[in-house]
Amino acid sequence: MLRSMFSAISGLKTHQTKLDVVGNNIANVNTVGYKSSQTVFQDTLSQVLSNGSAPTQGTGGTNPAQVGLGVQLAGITTNWTQGSTQSTGRSTDFLISGDGFFVTQSGNEQLYTRAGSFDFDGQGRLVTPDGAILQGWMAKGGVIDSNGPTGDLTVPYGAVMPPKASATGGFTGNLSSGTAATEGIETPITMYDALGNAHQITATFTKTATDNEWTVALTDENGDAVLTPDATIAFDPATGEVDDPAAAVLDVTPNAPMDASWPGPITLDFSKITQFGADSAVKATPTDGYATGTLQSFSLSADGTVVGVYSNSLRQDVGKLALATFANPSGLEKAGSSSFRPGNNSGVVSISAAGTGGAGTLAAGAVEMSNVDLSEEFTSLIIAQRGFQANSRVITASDEVLQDLVQLKR
Repeated sequence: MLRSMFSAISGLKTHQTKLDVVGNNIANVNTVGYKSSQTVFQDTLSQVLSNGSAPTQGTGGTNPAQVGLGVQLAGITTNWTQGSTQSTGRSTDFLISGDGFFVTQSGNEQLYTRAGSFDFDGQGRLVTPDGAILQGWMAKGGVIDSNGPTGDLTVPYGAVMPPKASATGGFTGNLSSGTAATEGIETPITMYDALGNAHQITATFTKTATDNEWTVALTDENGDAVLTPDATIAFDPATGEVDDPAAAVLDVTPNAPMDASWPGPITLDFSKITQFGADSAVKATPTDGYATGTLQSFSLSADGTVVGVYSNSLRQDVGKLALATFANPSGLEKAGSSSFRPGNNSGVVSISAAGTGGAGTLAAGAVEMSNVDLSEEFTSLIIAQRGFQANSRVITASDEVLQDLVQLKR
């Protein structure tokens, strides 16, 4: 008789736990990166009233008679399914599509989170709302080594990109085969010296008296000759292509006053120019030089690379986000603030770039919302409430039976 009361008490406790879990899920229905939890029940030990017996030649076997002693909590599992995507438009909001966790550093502890709402601190570091610093790999000279140790991920607004002198360039297009001798066209090309100063160079292509032959003259913005003497380009009359492509690649050493800040010759490729019957139209391919630039904004690629946009219209890799994966994410321990720390059964952390090592891809301007299903949670709420109510009725019934037993003798 008392067994039923204690069994009902265990039912009250476990269903109260289920109510707590459901209530927490509903409370976090709009929490970024939250993963819902579910309770799993199991029965406790059973008391054997009579043992079973094996069948014999003359009698059949009997089953054991057992009375259960209640219910207990088997575990609280985490649902790791992908939450819905909410677009925010903020460049510092990141979304993981697939498996993986953002890696953050909070004091001396490394934590992991699915909540991708970040912002900048006073040092330009990307941080969570509670101040944990996002981890990744910073670029050195535009090169990222994702095999090295992770560190604080910083977007250094205002950082200066040093200039680079032009070393290579070229021209493409067509020079009309019907052009008369001494006629030509002009095509501008921009070159940069070692100090980042832009020089507007004009390439003048002039048809010579010899068929299928053109001269190339280069002059700077002041009209001074850059290439002395002028170069000559010959075309194959049968194909319309440059007769000797190797000879059409020229090493140009700028003349004074330009050569004062130029570290070396410039290689200009004229071999891509053709001589067909179409109208002349030659354009310059951009040189590899550029002026000084400062970091003004950034974008995030699917592999987690943070690409800086500089004032000189160039883009350069600034860093890359690190993602962590675990063999058993359900073994992680919740550390608060939507973060997790490794547990005894989570497995060893594996840190890699997005899209590798089982980690998902990244997107900027969006966050992953909670994966709580309200319809399922309210159904579980009703089930927990009815289970609690039913167990309380068992206690009431057991109490009435005990009362009847006490009143057998009046």
